[in-house]
Amino acid sequence: MTTNIEAEETNREERNAALIDTLKTEAPGEVESSWELDVINDPGRGRWIAALGAEAIGELTYRFVGGRVVLLSTWVSHAYRNHRVATELVARVLDEIRESGKKITIICPLVGEFIARNPEYLGLIDKVHPGSGAYPQHEPAAGQDDDEHVTAFEHDMT
Repeated sequence: MTTNIEAEETNREERNAALIDTLKTEAPGEVESSWELDVINDPGRGRWIAALGAEAIGELTYRFVGGRVVLLSTWVSHAYRNHRVATELVARVLDEIRESGKKITIICPLVGEFIARNPEYLGLIDKVHPGSGAYPQHEPAAGQDDDEHVTAFEHDMT
């Protein structure tokens, strides 16, 4: 099986854009999803899982590099998109990382957009290695929400 790297990159960029657009639909600061989610760290597979009962409905993948947590990508099952699942997942993961005292490097643009809308998490970003998704190239407009970005990312990940 051959992989078309350019096509994959284009698809990933389109999915990311769709998730980022999703963040614009709800007011900032509202991070709870429509359901009571469990957020479970699966260090063996390098991911935090958003679970509804026994069903995994989303995840945020990561790796440890040089003592930092590198946040790679966010995914939410299509059936659960637009319900703030990714927003709640990212908020709870960042809270857990803050408690651990670690810094983050952001590859996932959804996480960068979330932090742009929730600046109380800015101190988590490693100043030497912030990552390509750390600082969005625009300021979020008033009333935009992170879950809009999640929808785009969620779309990208299906």
